[in-house]
Amino acid sequence: MTEQTPAPRRRRRIRKAILVTAGVLIGIPALLATGLTVWDGGANLDPQRELLPGVAINLRTAETERGPIEYDLHGTDGPVVLSVHAGLGGADQGRLFASWLQDDGYRILSPSRPGYLGTPLSSGRTLDEQADLLAALLDELHIDRVGVLAVSAGSPVAYTFAARHPERVWGLVSIGGVSLPNPDASATSPLRAAFVNAIVQKLAKLTASVSLESIVSSTLNETSTFTDEQKAERARYIMDTKDVRLFFEAMFETTFPYEKRMPGTANDSLQTREMGIAFDRITAPTLILHGTQDGDVPFEHGENAAARIPGARHHWMPDEEHLGFWLSPRAEDAQRAARAFLHEHAPRR
Repeated sequence: MTEQTPAPRRRRRIRKAILVTAGVLIGIPALLATGLTVWDGGANLDPQRELLPGVAINLRTAETERGPIEYDLHGTDGPVVLSVHAGLGGADQGRLFASWLQDDGYRILSPSRPGYLGTPLSSGRTLDEQADLLAALLDELHIDRVGVLAVSAGSPVAYTFAARHPERVWGLVSIGGVSLPNPDASATSPLRAAFVNAIVQKLAKLTASVSLESIVSSTLNETSTFTDEQKAERARYIMDTKDVRLFFEAMFETTFPYEKRMPGTANDSLQTREMGIAFDRITAPTLILHGTQDGDVPFEHGENAAARIPGARHHWMPDEEHLGFWLSPRAEDAQRAARAFLHEHAPRR
């Protein structure tokens, strides 16, 4: 009998080892998930904060006849440029994307579109409602006319604003703008949105703190149709060029926290299902800029807008991706073209 007792003990030890191993394998991810859920992600939502050295915001809310809308207004004198931000953005992103204009004598008005940051989705879901909300903001701020700078998913609202309120627009610039409907677009499910808000965004923040280059590379996977060699070259340029790297970091920060930006992003997606923009009613001078290797908003969107807006000019960016206007070694060329266009059409003092 004594010679047979070690076998049961070995089996018990094996079972215990299996249970301990399983507990570790299950427990560590569970602890990580719990920790990520509790951690706030380190997002800075101070309404008065610096985005980049010399680029700060002071967020306020205007109570308009169309509903409340959050905004930042930089500068005290000069023609106004209305910066209409992209998806997963807000007034902070609009201010950042227009920062290349801040020393050119313009006032830069950057609102949060409905569903983003401090502007409730109830202030305007449809493109028409959002366009009218922008007009109401101008009324509240006693601003007569604006130049419009729109980016990506913000362009449909900008196009609609220019079509519905032509007397309010002295010039329109669209960068990588959406102009074609997407019948397959769908809203994010509540379960997926909760998971993204609680886990995914915080994993992205942790990854960025450890390896920003990984975030740069994954971003280029989404925003470009570059070859692997082109992506590696652009990632090196972003990482090795101080001002560009700082801009990328600031842009990355203007997508957090997701839960403050996801309602608007999901609504943008829904609005593109049957998007019908009255391009023929846009009378303002218009410049369309688009990268030919845009992987986020395909180049055909730029071609479509340029062809359908009466008298529109275009500046194509050969071999450029969605964010090339800011992150490319040739960014100054595109910015120079947009700057000259706005200067040509801005009201004289």
